[in-house]
Amino acid sequence: MEFYFQIVLLAFLCFENGIFTTTSRSDQVLSIIPETEADVEIVKNLARENQTALWHPDSFHHIKPHTDVHMYFNISSVESVKALLSTNGIKHSVLVEDVQELIEVQTKNISTDPRSSTGSFYEQYHPLEELSGKGTGPKKAMWMDCGIHAREWISPAFCIWFIQYHLQFYELNPSVANTLDNMDIYVLPVMNPDGYSFTWNEDRMWRKNRAKYDGTFCIGTDLNRNFDANWCTEGASANPCDSTHCGPFPESELETKAVAQFLRRNKHTIKLYISIHSYSQMLLFPYSYTMNKAENHEKLNYVAYLATTQMRRHHKTNFVYGPGAKTIYLAPGGSDDWAYDLGIPYSYTFELRDKGRYGFLLPPSMIKPACLEVLTAIQTITSYVIDNAK
Repeated sequence: MEFYFQIVLLAFLCFENGIFTTTSRSDQVLSIIPETEADVEIVKNLARENQTALWHPDSFHHIKPHTDVHMYFNISSVESVKALLSTNGIKHSVLVEDVQELIEVQTKNISTDPRSSTGSFYEQYHPLEELSGKGTGPKKAMWMDCGIHAREWISPAFCIWFIQYHLQFYELNPSVANTLDNMDIYVLPVMNPDGYSFTWNEDRMWRKNRAKYDGTFCIGTDLNRNFDANWCTEGASANPCDSTHCGPFPESELETKAVAQFLRRNKHTIKLYISIHSYSQMLLFPYSYTMNKAENHEKLNYVAYLATTQMRRHHKTNFVYGPGAKTIYLAPGGSDDWAYDLGIPYSYTFELRDKGRYGFLLPPSMIKPACLEVLTAIQTITSYVIDNAK
């Protein structure tokens, strides 16, 4: 039986000179719980500082009383931040004691011949130059993209794992054979290549792409706020300095525009859209830009239930599922909402491991279990879509 992988790698290697921070062994990630509105303002002010990176939530606009905030701090500010929090009676604890140690664990497995050992290659993180490929022609299809947010390294790792798993087990696993016999699979391992490279070379906590704009020293657009899906409304920012900056206009970014154009050309054959993110262990579906339900909400919800049930049954892992806006918060301009509105009937976003212990610094030892559990979910989804999508 003949099948194809469509491995689409955008060649937007626009490496920019810009603002960056370096880490040392004492950079830390803190878990902070503001209790009052005054606490919230203090934490929001911390999130605006240059020597910080907000992990969770993705924008300081979403910081509210009694919510857990995960924030990265440079060594130069760690002690003063702790003192500030203690002085104001704001609850906090250390999530990651030594950021640099975890970064070194993530990067140390690079070799001159990374494919010399298949198993080890797919259980490591890899820089952009090691993630590439190309393929041929569509039929009934699914799309998967990874790495839209630069610092979410487990996302590109999953795409590479997904490819090798399906190639390796086509003859052995009936579920894999069913998927490949009935679907073309378009895989984009790194949607944000310049941002991803920047996290390897300059700033591990970078989120956006590396686009420059006239009239500001700030760099980058959040590609998952740049699609034309209720663009730049509540949940996105028009400020180029913010981590959820929506860009100057919808599809202003080369990466977003290329993906959107490809999906428009193939919207009649693509029945399933999957976007891979981290972290928080969630399976989300439209809508994220509004509290309104999607037209086929009940089907989307049922499939998500099936997928998360299989993950729990086979891997003992709990994933929360539901519409993005109601499950976490409003997030306009997202790729999954845009793809759904385009006419792709099943659109899902996975937020992979973990729930904050390691966050964006998930150790390589966790790549395999993180991938296996979500593979189980995706197999459940694809099986349903093959049988039911028209």
